[in-house]
Amino acid sequence: MADFLGSVWWMIVSLGVLVTFHEFGHYWVARRCGVKVLRFSVGFGRPLWSRRNRNGTEFAIAAIPLGGYVKMLDEREVEVPAGERAVAFNNKSVWQRIAIVAAGPAANLLLCIALLWAMFVIGRQDYSATLGRSTGMAAAAGLEAGDRIIDIDGRTVATWAEASMALTTAAMDRQDARVRVLDALDTPRTRVLPLSTLPAGFDERTVPQQAGLAWQFQLQPAQVDSVAEDSAASGHLQRGDLILAVDGQRVESADQVAPLVQQLGERGGPGMIEVERDGQRLALEVLPRKAQGGAGDGRWLLGVGFVSGQAPAYDARQQYGPLAALPAAVRESGRLASDSLGMMRRMLTGHASVKNISGPITIARVANASAERGVDWFLYFLALLSLSLCIINLLPIPILDGGHLLYYLIELLKGSPLSERAMAAGQYVGLALLAGLMGLAFYNDILGLFPR
Repeated sequence: MADFLGSVWWMIVSLGVLVTFHEFGHYWVARRCGVKVLRFSVGFGRPLWSRRNRNGTEFAIAAIPLGGYVKMLDEREVEVPAGERAVAFNNKSVWQRIAIVAAGPAANLLLCIALLWAMFVIGRQDYSATLGRSTGMAAAAGLEAGDRIIDIDGRTVATWAEASMALTTAAMDRQDARVRVLDALDTPRTRVLPLSTLPAGFDERTVPQQAGLAWQFQLQPAQVDSVAEDSAASGHLQRGDLILAVDGQRVESADQVAPLVQQLGERGGPGMIEVERDGQRLALEVLPRKAQGGAGDGRWLLGVGFVSGQAPAYDARQQYGPLAALPAAVRESGRLASDSLGMMRRMLTGHASVKNISGPITIARVANASAERGVDWFLYFLALLSLSLCIINLLPIPILDGGHLLYYLIELLKGSPLSERAMAAGQYVGLALLAGLMGLAFYNDILGLFPR
């Protein structure tokens, strides 16, 4: 319940901040262009609070906190007295209307840069792209535990998340990745990871794992915390034992134990489990048992639980002084925009799955998780969400800002506005497209609530 309430709260805070800046962009430029603004609303539906300024604009906070709008005087919507026609939106020049509409996305872009600037000044803590284990494809390519990835296909990476994104991009493009690393002795080496050989239909969310990479910070030692009564391990393993090997195969982290036990069970017969206990190395003969019923039905199990320690200390920090943070924020905004646009292009061309489209449920969960990680991560989340809002609103879909900009571009080319009939038809098309995207986003959100 606490996670649910936290998710709802941080989503409301996040959307409230971003929508307010977006709509203020429209409002500020509209006022500079001499347009009369009737209402500035954060949220939809019945106003919970409102007041008017000396210019007659009503500022309101409404009941449904999932957006907002700026309502301007417009002859296409209401009858405008002759004395106020000059301040109606529709009577402004096409360039003024373009400026007013583009101001919303522009405000979100500026907010993104400002948030990233603040994040870099504070310093964002994260984990480096250091390998804790290398198997399969990665091991065959020569990558080893302790290697720290510093560059992928000419793109500098400072954290594991940046490295994961670069690897995923290469995999979606069916390209091999040229990976530069610093080994345990800080010697630079270059390896080629053959991501183009991943099978068709691979899960884009787990590319590093499929390539045989496990990040150092994710690995937890296989130290026994509990032993179930009447289980395969009962009478053999004890709390505090550190599992070192299963059936002759070395164990470096707790996540390796279950697959090795499964292999042992499928082979049949008992196997040797090597553990460290009180400073001594012991070899214990254990016969896994097959689970009956429940979620683990048919799996071979030992019947032990492992110590789930706290997350390790961060080993990477991105921090700049107030002046150096500005160009860093601009560069990061450009990188995030390139990644977002690239993902959209790949989804349109079929190189990326539409499962990457997320909706408000995912936004709420990520907002809560980011807030729990600290101010630096929440600022980063807000910056990414603000940039996404900017990009989405610039899509040439009628009803969005980008759709209106498309109308005005056509007006510039043909020398006169589109007919009301054409614009109305476009609005219906835009509504249908948005409804489809929202439905897909909600579908992906709901699927994401269930473990894969």
